[in-house]
Amino acid sequence: MLVSLIFLWSGINPYDRFTWILEVFPAVIGLAALALTYRRFPLTTFSYTLIAIHMVILMIGGHYTYAKVPFFDWLRDSFDLGRNHYDRLGHLAQGFIPAILAREILLRLSPLRRGGFLSLLIPCVCLAISAFYELIEWWVALATGTAAEAFLGTQGDVWDTQSDMAMALLGSLLALLTLSNRHDKAMAVLAEGREKG
Repeated sequence: MLVSLIFLWSGINPYDRFTWILEVFPAVIGLAALALTYRRFPLTTFSYTLIAIHMVILMIGGHYTYAKVPFFDWLRDSFDLGRNHYDRLGHLAQGFIPAILAREILLRLSPLRRGGFLSLLIPCVCLAISAFYELIEWWVALATGTAAEAFLGTQGDVWDTQSDMAMALLGSLLALLTLSNRHDKAMAVLAEGREKG
């Protein structure tokens, strides 16, 4: 419900309608995918909560553009940061949240077990997602020219693409280090509920 309200708010007079569509589109696709798979492959409440947070991050970025989120403008000005870092938060989340989603899917559907290869594969999946997103940004820029400037959000940083992917990698590693135990408990609760049902 809260995500729906934020979605509606984000679509009311966004800074740039084209950018809003580009930024919110992944959340809409993700929501459709979750709705289609809910009965056959429900996720943990923990994963759904993280996905909702990621959708909100996308919607806020879509409303203001990632380079103009007001609170992060305030941080930039107060701490003389040189740029609005909401884009960095978005790319950190682009690794952090898919890491838990990839972990859940791989643990439930593949023969992989906790540790070892799983811990290597999850950051690789997150980096692949991040690299693909950077390619999408590039394709949109080629197709639309200056219309994609707000979507790219580089803010003059020639290393923006590399920084974005590094943030996604960092996010995936942080998620694995900080949330794996909690995620295991959430998957145990889901498995127990399915056995009872």
